[in-house]
Amino acid sequence: MPASILEEVDDLLDVAQTRGRATLLDCPSCGSVHVAQVLGDNGGISYVCTACGHSWS
Repeated sequence: MPASILEEVDDLLDVAQTRGRATLLDCPSCGSVHVAQVLGDNGGISYVCTACGHSWS
């Protein structure tokens, strides 16, 4: 158990930063994180970069 509330906040911030990075999807073309999930032609899931227009699945 943390000795102070500041230690507890530091622990929570570390977890939040790790989760934030884990959920980001980068465009393989330009590296942007501005990616949208779209429904593909066959009902599958595809992605499109809203920065450069690159699409992939």
